[in-house]
Amino acid sequence: MIAIAIRIVIFAAIGLAIYFGVRRIWRDWSGQFRTEEKAIHDRDLAERARPDVITLKRDKDGTFRPPDKGPRD
Repeated sequence: MIAIAIRIVIFAAIGLAIYFGVRRIWRDWSGQFRTEEKAIHDRDLAERARPDVITLKRDKDGTFRPPDKGPRD
Protein backbone atom coordinates (compact mmCIF):
# COMPACT_ATOMS: atom_id res chain seq x y z
CA MET A 1 0.00 0.00 0.00
CA ILE A 2 2.83 2.40 0.83
CA ALA A 3 4.53 1.63 -2.50
CA ILE A 4 1.41 2.74 -4.38
CA ALA A 5 1.20 5.97 -2.35
CA ILE A 6 4.88 6.72 -2.99
CA ARG A 7 4.40 6.03 -6.69
CA ILE A 8 1.39 8.41 -6.81
CA VAL A 9 3.35 11.13 -5.00
CA ILE A 10 6.29 10.72 -7.39
CA PHE A 11 4.06 10.92 -10.48
CA ALA A 12 2.25 13.94 -9.05
CA ALA A 13 5.58 15.68 -8.35
CA ILE A 14 6.83 14.95 -11.87
CA GLY A 15 3.53 16.17 -13.35
CA LEU A 16 3.65 19.41 -11.36
CA ALA A 17 7.29 20.01 -12.33
CA ILE A 18 6.41 19.56 -16.01
CA TYR A 19 3.33 21.79 -15.70
CA PHE A 20 5.17 24.66 -14.01
CA GLY A 21 8.15 24.32 -16.38
CA VAL A 22 5.97 24.50 -19.48
CA ARG A 23 4.03 27.39 -17.96
CA ARG A 24 7.21 29.36 -17.29
CA ILE A 25 8.59 28.71 -20.78
CA TRP A 26 5.26 29.85 -22.30
CA ARG A 27 5.29 33.11 -20.29
CA ASP A 28 8.93 33.83 -21.15
CA TRP A 29 8.39 33.27 -24.86
CA SER A 30 5.16 35.24 -25.04
CA GLY A 31 6.81 38.13 -23.20
CA GLN A 32 9.77 38.07 -25.59
CA PHE A 33 7.49 38.01 -28.64
CA ARG A 34 5.45 40.87 -27.18
CA THR A 35 8.54 43.09 -26.75
CA GLU A 36 9.78 42.27 -30.27
CA GLU A 37 6.38 43.09 -31.79
CA LYS A 38 6.29 46.41 -29.92
CA ALA A 39 9.78 47.29 -31.17
CA ILE A 40 8.79 46.41 -34.75
CA HIS A 41 5.59 48.46 -34.44
CA ASP A 42 7.47 51.49 -33.09
CA ARG A 43 10.05 51.19 -35.89
CA ASP A 44 7.29 51.03 -38.51
CA LEU A 45 5.57 54.11 -37.08
CA ALA A 46 8.84 56.05 -37.08
CA GLU A 47 9.59 54.96 -40.65
CA ARG A 48 6.10 55.91 -41.80
CA ALA A 49 6.53 59.42 -40.36
CA ARG A 50 9.61 60.15 -42.46
CA PRO A 51 9.04 62.70 -45.26
CA ASP A 52 10.58 60.55 -48.00
CA VAL A 53 8.11 57.67 -47.54
CA ILE A 54 5.27 57.48 -50.05
CA THR A 55 1.98 55.82 -49.12
CA LEU A 56 0.65 53.79 -52.03
CA LYS A 57 -3.06 53.32 -52.71
CA ARG A 58 -4.60 50.37 -54.55
CA ASP A 59 -6.03 51.47 -57.89
CA LYS A 60 -9.16 50.08 -59.56
CA ASP A 61 -7.11 47.53 -61.50
CA GLY A 62 -5.41 46.27 -58.32
CA THR A 63 -2.05 47.97 -58.90
CA PHE A 64 -0.54 50.02 -56.11
CA ARG A 65 0.15 53.61 -57.15
CA PRO A 66 0.93 56.86 -55.34
CA PRO A 67 -2.20 58.89 -54.60
CA ASP A 68 -3.03 61.68 -57.05
CA LYS A 69 -2.17 65.13 -55.77
CA GLY A 70 -3.76 66.92 -58.67
CA PRO A 71 -2.68 67.66 -62.23
CA ARG A 72 1.02 67.58 -62.95
CA ASP A 73 2.63 70.27 -65.05
